[in-house]
Amino acid sequence: MFSRFTRAIVRPPARNFAEGLTTVDLGAPDVDLALRQHAAYCDALQRHGCDVVALPPDAQYPDSTFVEDTALILPGPGALLTRPGAESRAGEVESMREALRPFFTSLPQVTSPGTLDAGDVCEAGTHLFIGISHRTNADGAAQLTAWAAPFGYTTSTVNVCDVDGILHLKSGIAALEPRRLVLIESLADDPAFAGYDIVRVSAGEEYGANCVRVNDVVFISGGRPQLHTQLRTLGYTLEVLDMSEYAKMDGGLSCLSLRF
Repeated sequence: MFSRFTRAIVRPPARNFAEGLTTVDLGAPDVDLALRQHAAYCDALQRHGCDVVALPPDAQYPDSTFVEDTALILPGPGALLTRPGAESRAGEVESMREALRPFFTSLPQVTSPGTLDAGDVCEAGTHLFIGISHRTNADGAAQLTAWAAPFGYTTSTVNVCDVDGILHLKSGIAALEPRRLVLIESLADDPAFAGYDIVRVSAGEEYGANCVRVNDVVFISGGRPQLHTQLRTLGYTLEVLDMSEYAKMDGGLSCLSLRF
C-alpha cells in the first residue's frame, strides 16, 4: 500500500506564467484558464483528504507553480531540497525551504555538481526510479540514493535524455501500486521496469501517463479515453482534471503539488 497523503503544498501560477520554460510548441497558456484549472486541482486535493497549503504566486519565477521539482518528500527520510537543472529555477528552492520548515526539522539539499529535479523521481513503494535527464544528472541521483538508502529505499536510474516528448521521467511514468506502473511505450520495455505490472499508454495519450495516486483515487488529465478505460477496468476511481494550459508549459498533474 502507498502512504496516505494528508497535506499538499501548491502555488498558483503568476500572471507571467507564459514566460516559463517549455520544450513543446502548443501555444501560449491562457493564464486565467490555468488559474481555474489550478483551483479545480486544489479542490480535488481537499476532497480526497489533503489539507492544502497555498503559497502565493511568485512572478519572479514563472515556473514556480511546478512546486514538485523543488523538493522530494518521502516517508522515513523526510524532505530533500533539490538543485534544479535549469539555472533560472534555483531561487524557487529557497522559497520552498521556508514553506517546509514548519513540517521538517532537517532540510538537507542536493549540492554541486549534482542537479536534481524531483519530477525525475518516481516512487514505487520503497524503490525510487531516478531519471537521468537534461535536468537531473548522475551526481544528483547518487546524492538522492545516499540520502534515502539508510531508510530502506533502493534506487535505479533510467536515462531519458533521448526519449522524445518528455522533459522529466515522470512525464512518462506513474506508480499506481508498488509493483504497477503506467508507462508510455518508449519507456515500457526499458530493463529497469522488468518484472513490473505495466499499464501501457496508447499512442496519442502519452500526456496521461503523468497521473497521480492520491489516497483512494487516481488524478488523471482529461482527453485520454483509452487510458481512462484501462484504469477503470483495473478497479481505480478516477479524478479527471483539465490540464490543457499546463501541458503547454511541460507540466503535469504531479508537478503542481508536494504531497506528504
